[in-house]
Amino acid sequence: MTDSTKLEAEGDIAADFLEELLDIADLDGDIDMDVDGDRAAVSIIGGDLKHLVGRDGEVLEALQELTRLAVYRETGERSRLMLDVDGFRAARRLELEAVAAGAIEKVKAEGQPVALDPMSPFERKVVHDVVAEAGLTSESEGADRQRHVVVHPAS
Repeated sequence: MTDSTKLEAEGDIAADFLEELLDIADLDGDIDMDVDGDRAAVSIIGGDLKHLVGRDGEVLEALQELTRLAVYRETGERSRLMLDVDGFRAARRLELEAVAAGAIEKVKAEGQPVALDPMSPFERKVVHDVVAEAGLTSESEGADRQRHVVVHPAS
């Protein structure tokens, strides 16, 4: 099975799980599946879905973990599946890219590391990717809910 086929299978399993969940919760929504690089990407769109996002995406994070567990139950392999609900992650990605760009400018101007606010794993990955593209380095520091990204000047 190719990586792409494997990721599509993960997406199908996730979509089945999420459709069943939407039915149980009596929520309207359409499931969209894609392969984004090295991970399956599943989105729930349409309907009134803000309850599935929660404050700062907390419910979305939990729902993503449950969906990954459903995939694991079927495949026996850990999934890196990314779930988005109502475009929340897509919009948050744009915000985080702007935050990262601001930190990059500050680091380049002042030559000092810049620590950002605590973030989820998804949010930290977005920032790390933007920082790497700019030729700087970054690392995650702290633990649990206080884990955050520190952007460093180029070596």
